[in-house]
Amino acid sequence: MTELIALVDGSTYSQSVCDHAAWAAGRLGAGVTVAHILGHRQGVKTDLSGNIGLGARTALLEELAELDKAQARLAQKRGRAILEDAKARIEAQGVDHVETRLRNGDLVDTLQDLETDAELVLIGKRGEAADFAKLHLGSNLERVARSTKRPVLVCARSFRPIRRVTIAFDGGASAMKAVDHIARSPLLAGLALTVLTVAADTPETRRRLEGAAAQLRGGGYDVEIEIQPGQPEDVLSRRVTAGDTDLVVMGAFNHTRFRSLIIGSTTAELVRSCQVPILLFR
Repeated sequence: MTELIALVDGSTYSQSVCDHAAWAAGRLGAGVTVAHILGHRQGVKTDLSGNIGLGARTALLEELAELDKAQARLAQKRGRAILEDAKARIEAQGVDHVETRLRNGDLVDTLQDLETDAELVLIGKRGEAADFAKLHLGSNLERVARSTKRPVLVCARSFRPIRRVTIAFDGGASAMKAVDHIARSPLLAGLALTVLTVAADTPETRRRLEGAAAQLRGGGYDVEIEIQPGQPEDVLSRRVTAGDTDLVVMGAFNHTRFRSLIIGSTTAELVRSCQVPILLFR
């Protein structure tokens, strides 16, 4: 059976990850593995012995050791509770096959072990430590996007029905991979697709765009094409704000203007502020 990996951490976005996972599982006929990863900071003892004065050292070190053990036990209990809640939320939406995984260690290393047979990885845009006031992206988002070989669905704060999809197409390898994957997958079957290029309307641009659209139509999709001038972040933001798209699909890393929309750039504002989920392909 096809499998989805849903990463949850107990933040506000975890509920959205569960809802998007249930939606994707229903369309793919997939099972869901819900994973909560206890990072090194949640169970590794901090050595404070150098800050402790003579005479009090032994007693305090014993207390610190006990505190460390208690915190690790609490993190385990909290993790199991998060997973139980996530499992119940996904099952309540009609998904029969839901498993949970509570792991200790590095997120990227653990994800590589889990994703062997996965079709899709889902993660919230921000985690529990994110600064909502400054719209910071979650610290793990870039690590997951850079490391996983699977498509990554970056979930918005809440789930909304997905009917219209915009594919941000720049002709690069990641964009071509996205088109090929979508054409062969039932994930977006029956949804209205717009393949959008932000560039000058030249014969070469139109040829590449028509080629992508033809591939999608060959997969049974109803596809429109659109060429817009300007900056990609502005054009895509207007589409989202106008309610013209419920999901944006794009390559995560390309040597083009679309690349700067994702990670490590001022134009990452699109991802920070976008109110719809974004499906990323490497």
